Amino acid sequence: MYAATHMEIAAQQSHSPPGIAYLDGHRIRRAVAFGIKKVIEGQEHLNKINVFPVADGDTGTNLALTLNSVLSAVRADRSREANVILTTIADAALDGARGNSGAILAQFFQGVSDATEGVGKLSVEEFGHAVQTGENYAREALTKPREGTVLSVMRDFARHVVDLTQNATVPDFVSVLRDSLEQARASLARTTNQMEVLRKAGVVDAGAEGFVRFLEGIVLYIQHGKVNDKLPEASEIEAEELHESMAGEVHHLDYRYCTECMVTGTDINRRKLREQLATLGDSLVLAGTHRKAKIHIHVNDPQKVFRLASEFGEVTGEKADDMDQQQEISHQKQHQVAVIIDSAADMPDEEMERLNIHLIPVRLHFGDESYLDKVTITADDFYAKLQSHPAHPKTSQPSPGEFRRNFDFLASHFKHVLSINVTSWGSGTYQAAVSAAERSKHDCIHVYDSKSASVGQALLAIRAAECAQAGMPLPEILATLERARKHTRVFGMFPNLDYAVRGGRVKPVVRKVADFLKLAAAFSLDQAGRLRPRRLFIKSARLPERLGRYASGRIQSGKHYRVAIAYANNPADAQRLRQTLEKEFSRKGAHIDALFMTRLGTALGAHAGPQALVAGYLMMDSLDS
Repeated sequence: MYAATHMEIAAQQSHSPPGIAYLDGHRIRRAVAFGIKKVIEGQEHLNKINVFPVADGDTGTNLALTLNSVLSAVRADRSREANVILTTIADAALDGARGNSGAILAQFFQGVSDATEGVGKLSVEEFGHAVQTGENYAREALTKPREGTVLSVMRDFARHVVDLTQNATVPDFVSVLRDSLEQARASLARTTNQMEVLRKAGVVDAGAEGFVRFLEGIVLYIQHGKVNDKLPEASEIEAEELHESMAGEVHHLDYRYCTECMVTGTDINRRKLREQLATLGDSLVLAGTHRKAKIHIHVNDPQKVFRLASEFGEVTGEKADDMDQQQEISHQKQHQVAVIIDSAADMPDEEMERLNIHLIPVRLHFGDESYLDKVTITADDFYAKLQSHPAHPKTSQPSPGEFRRNFDFLASHFKHVLSINVTSWGSGTYQAAVSAAERSKHDCIHVYDSKSASVGQALLAIRAAECAQAGMPLPEILATLERARKHTRVFGMFPNLDYAVRGGRVKPVVRKVADFLKLAAAFSLDQAGRLRPRRLFIKSARLPERLGRYASGRIQSGKHYRVAIAYANNPADAQRLRQTLEKEFSRKGAHIDALFMTRLGTALGAHAGPQALVAGYLMMDSLDS
C-alpha cells in the first residue's frame, strides 16, 4: 500500500500545479480532508499492526473516529482564513479524540492552531513554526514520551520542514511537503527498531503510520489540486486479513481500563491536573487548553479519574474501555459473530468472560455525580447511594456515538456484530443502537430488541453468545433468538414503591394505597416488552417464597429450563427465592439445567428499590423447534 501511494505521488509530479506560496483556509480545508480520507482507508491495517502501548487492535478505529469529527467540522466551515479553519480543526479533534493516538493528534492540532493565531494566509516559514509548535505540544501532553512512536515521526517531520524553510532560498509548499514527507516515511521505518515490542512484531508504530498517511493525503492534494468529497470504504481484503492474524503478543496489563473524559472550566490548572492524574495509572495524555482538556489514561479504577477531574471543572464524555478484553479479541482466532449488550442486562461477570460478551454501560446520575453503570460504580455503592443520596438517580442511554465506536471496533475483528438491547418500550437505548448501526460504515451490525430486561435480556444474550461460539451462522442465531424470546419470562417483586414514585414510574396515590393496605407489587414483562403490574401480595416475611411460586406457575412438566435470579441489597431473600424455585420446578416435574444469581442493576434497581427481587427463565426445549 505504501509503495502504491509513493508511486501515485511521484506520477503526479510531472503535472503538479505551479509553486504554492501560501495556504489559506480553503486550501487547508481541502488538504486536511484528503489527509483524513487516507487515514480512514488504512483503518483496518492500522488496527492490525497496533501493538503499543497495548496490543488492543483499536488504533485505526480511534484515529478514524477522531478524524471523522474533524472532517465533519471542516466541511461545515467555509472560512478563507487559515487560523480560523485550523482552530476549527483543533476544537473538533479535541472533542472527538479517542484513544492515545487520537489525543496526541488533537494536541498536535492545538499547537498548530495556537502558533498561527491571526494568520489569514500561511507562509512556508509560518507553517514550519506551526508544525514545530504542534510537535512540542504533542510531546508535552505525555508524562512519559517514548521514542519510536508518532512523537518521533512528528519531530523528524517538523524539523525537516523548519530546516527547509530557514534556507536562504525558501521553496514553496509543494517541495517542502514532498521532501518532508520523505523524511517522515524514513522516520516511520525506523520505529520498528526503536522499541522492542515493535521489533518483535515486525511492524512500525500504528499511530506513527496513521500520521504519515495523513501527510500523504495532504501532499497528494497539494500536488494534484483535487479531492473527492466521498469518503472511501475500508478494503474488504484488509478486513479479511485482520480476522486471520494480529501483530504482537498478549501481555499482562498492569492497568485494565483505557479511560477518557473531557474537563471544561474557566482556568484549568493543567500542571496540577497532570501531576495528580499521573499517580493513578500510566499512558497519560492530557490534551487541550486551560478552558477545555481531554484526559486519556490507563487505570484500574476509572471512577478515581472522573472524581479527580471534577475538581477542575465540569466532566463530560466519560469512557472506560476494558483493554484486557480488547487485547484478547485482537489476538484470538475469532468466531463469526460478536455479541454486545447494554448494561440493563443483569448477568454474572464470569458468564460475560466465558462467552466474551461485550458491554456498553448506561450512564447513571446522582445529582451532579455521574457514573458508568457496572464499570465505575459497584452494586453495593449504588444501593448505598440509592438509600442515602437526596437526589433520585437518573439513567441515560448510551449515545449513538458510543454505540458506533464500539460497533466499529468489533466490526474490525468479527464478520458480524449482534447488539442485544433492553426492551424498546420505555427506553431509548434500542433506538440509539439502531441509529449507530445505520450511521456506521460497516454493514455487518445487527441490532436486536430483546423485548426484555435484567435477567431476561441476559438469558437471551447468553444463548446467542453460545451459538456464536459454536460457529452458528448469524441467520440461525437470530432465528434461535426469536424462538427463545417467545419462551422467556421475567417476574419481579417490588416491596417498596417509594423509589418507583421518586423515579416517576408509579403515581404517589398508588403507593399510598399499597402502603395503607400493606401490599407489595409483583410485576412481569409481557411479550411486547412492557413492564406490567400483575399481582399484589400482603407484605410479610414470606415474599420471596410467594414470588417463587407465582413465577413458576406456568412451568411445564418434563421441560428443561435455564433460571436466573437478580437481587438488589438482599442476598438472603435471593437464596430463599432460589430454594422455592428449585422446589416448585421439581414438584412439577420440570428440569433446571442451569441457574445463576447476580446483582440487580440500575435499570430496574433505581425504581425497584434495595429489597427488590427479579426472577426469569428460558425454556430450552423451545430452541430445538
